[in-house]
Amino acid sequence: MTLEKFSLGLGDRFGKQGVAQLAALQQAASKGIAITPVWNKSNREHNLIGTGPADTQLAAQKAVQTAGWTRPYHLDADHIGLKTVDRFLPYCDFYTIDVADFIRQPATPEDTTAVRATLQSIVGRKLPELGKTDAISEREIESFLSLYASAIREAGRIHRHIAKAKGEKSFIAEVSTDEAETPQSPFDLYLILGALAGEGVRVQTIAPKFSGRFNKGVDYVGNVGQFTREFAQDLTAIRLAVAEFGLPANLKISVHSGSDKFSLYGPIRTLLAKHDAGLHLKTAGTTWLEELIGLSLAGGDGLSVAREIYIQALARIDELSQPYATVIDIDRSHLPQPAEVNGWDGRTFAATLAHDSSQPRFNPSFRQLLHVSFKVAAEMGDRYQNALDQAQAKISACVTTNLFQRHIHPLFLG
Repeated sequence: MTLEKFSLGLGDRFGKQGVAQLAALQQAASKGIAITPVWNKSNREHNLIGTGPADTQLAAQKAVQTAGWTRPYHLDADHIGLKTVDRFLPYCDFYTIDVADFIRQPATPEDTTAVRATLQSIVGRKLPELGKTDAISEREIESFLSLYASAIREAGRIHRHIAKAKGEKSFIAEVSTDEAETPQSPFDLYLILGALAGEGVRVQTIAPKFSGRFNKGVDYVGNVGQFTREFAQDLTAIRLAVAEFGLPANLKISVHSGSDKFSLYGPIRTLLAKHDAGLHLKTAGTTWLEELIGLSLAGGDGLSVAREIYIQALARIDELSQPYATVIDIDRSHLPQPAEVNGWDGRTFAATLAHDSSQPRFNPSFRQLLHVSFKVAAEMGDRYQNALDQAQAKISACVTTNLFQRHIHPLFLG
C-alpha cells in the first residue's frame, strides 16, 4: 500500500462532517491538485468522546459513498503504541507510530548495539547539505543512540506487530516524534530514518518535532525564517536517507500542525515545489471548531449549545487542558466570563472563535480552550448530535470553506 504524494489528515470528532471535508478536496481536484483524505482519530480522542475505530470507519465509508468520492482514502490509527494499537487493527490502514515518550529513555545494550550497527556505514561521511562539513564521528553516533535508540527499537516492535496482523504490504506507516520535548535537527532526522530502515520499518511519512511552538488551533509561534531553513534541510535529509538506506521512494514529511499554521504555508508550498516533494498535513481539530462556529451562526438552540460548551469548559479548564498541556498556551486573563458570553449573538461568538487575525474580536485563548473541549460536547449526548443535525447546512459551509480557503488553497495553490 502506497501513500499518495499529497495527503491531508482530517479530524472529524463526531463523524458528521466527512462529506463537507471531501467537498473541499473535490474543489482542489477541480483545480488540478489531488489530495488524499486520511481520517485520523487517536485512542485518547476515542476515549474522551466514547467512540471507537469502527465508528470512524463507518463515518468515512458513508461520507465517501454520499460524496461520490472515487479516489483513495485512508483511516489513521493516530498516535498509537503497543498498548493501544490492537483495537485499530481491524479498521485502519494507516498507523501513526508515536515513539516520542521513548526518546531519552535508557536503552538496553542489545537495543543500542542493533541501532549502532545500522548507522556504522555513515561514520566518516560528510553531509554538507545538512550542515555537516566535518566527517560524522563515532561520538556523534553515540550521542544519537543515547537519545533515540530506545525509541527506534520501539518503533520496530510496533511496526512488526502491525505487519504480523495485517501483512507487510497492507498498511502505511508513519513514525511520529513531534510530541518530544526538544526539536530534532535535520541531521537527527537523517539518522532517525536510517535507524528505522535498519529496524525494517517501511516508513512512508515521518513527523518530526520542528522548532517553534505548534499550539492547537492557532498560528505558528516562532521564527518563520528559521523554520523555513530547517524545513528545506528536512526535505534534503529525507531525499538523502531514501538513497542511502533504501527507504520507500515516496517517503515524505508530515506536519502535525495542531491546525492553522497559516504563516508557514507559503514557505512550505515554495519548498515542496522546489524539491518536488510530497506532504502529509494534519489539520485534525479544525473541523470540530467549525462545528461550533456553524452552531453559533445558526442561532437558536445551536447558539445556546455553543455558549454552554464554552461555559462548562471554562469551569473545567484544568481538567480539559491537562492532556494537551504541551501544545496550548491559554492566557486565562483573556477568557471572557459566562455572563459576557451569554450576552453574545451568534456572529459575535463566531467572530471570537474563528481564526481570522484581521478580525478585532478574534481571541486565541478562547479558541484554544474550545479546541480541547470536545469532551464537553460528547457528554451532551443527543442534545449535541441533534444540534449538529439541525444546523448541518451552516456547519457544512463553514467546514468546506475553512478547509479549502484557509488550508488547501494557500498551501497547494498559492
